[in-house]
Amino acid sequence: MMDGLKKIFILLGSLDRRTIFFIVGFSVLIPLIKPSWVSLPIEIKSNSQRVFDEIESLEENSKVILSFDYGPSTMPEIHPMSIALLRHMFAKKIKVYGLALWPDGNFMSTDAFSIVKEDFNVSYDKDYVNLGYKPGGEAVIQGLTSDIRVKYKSDLLGNNIDDLTLMVGVNKLDDFDFAISLSAGDPGSKQWVQFGTDPAKLPFTTGCTSIQVTDIIPYVENNQIRGILEGMPGAAEYEKLVEMKLNKMNIHLVPGKASSMMSAQSIAHIMIVLFIILGNIAYFIKRKDEVK
Repeated sequence: MMDGLKKIFILLGSLDRRTIFFIVGFSVLIPLIKPSWVSLPIEIKSNSQRVFDEIESLEENSKVILSFDYGPSTMPEIHPMSIALLRHMFAKKIKVYGLALWPDGNFMSTDAFSIVKEDFNVSYDKDYVNLGYKPGGEAVIQGLTSDIRVKYKSDLLGNNIDDLTLMVGVNKLDDFDFAISLSAGDPGSKQWVQFGTDPAKLPFTTGCTSIQVTDIIPYVENNQIRGILEGMPGAAEYEKLVEMKLNKMNIHLVPGKASSMMSAQSIAHIMIVLFIILGNIAYFIKRKDEVK
């Protein structure tokens, strides 16, 4: 029996590298193609939980700004956050006001709204509006603190802002209940805090790329930002929290992409470590036989 095990270990440890690449690649593809087949446990961190709790505490018909401050290069990390946040807010019947400090934010917001609106049967100017991108960065945020119509005469679709039902009684940041920035850099989360939400005393949270977390954490610890979604892991954690809430409401949707991407990443790590262990076992078995 021992000789048989030795042969198996030597065979596995001697696999051609192309075979190993194929096995690892195939293993990674499974959770991406069929997320329901592989569901690895996700540990919810306190910052992700706080973001969820802050949104959960908002009442029906609350007005929330969702700023799309990212582009295609960071879409894999941040876009799943926008989908999960919109699912959560629409499930709670919160009114969402989309805008962007980045030009590419127009494409990101349009795509996010189009994906989620079908799941919740929401409609434009009843449940959400998309004001779109305006150039200026922090100057746009400062303008929102005094008069939103200084920067926004019309929405992304070209509608006059005064003709929108959801804009009735909305004139500046003080008229909102909460703000969220999904940020890939500057202008983004820091500018929202410095020039907008802090002066207006508006509750604020953010989701950002993993590389940005160390820059944003001081604001979180100072309670200027209420929790943070930290890159793809944070997106996966929020997807899990939203999924659990929706399941309780008997709403069953396709799992978010961040969860499947985190599963794929975890499986890749497991497979690589496994082949390293097998390779070392095979090596020591061969060495022992050579010594004999």
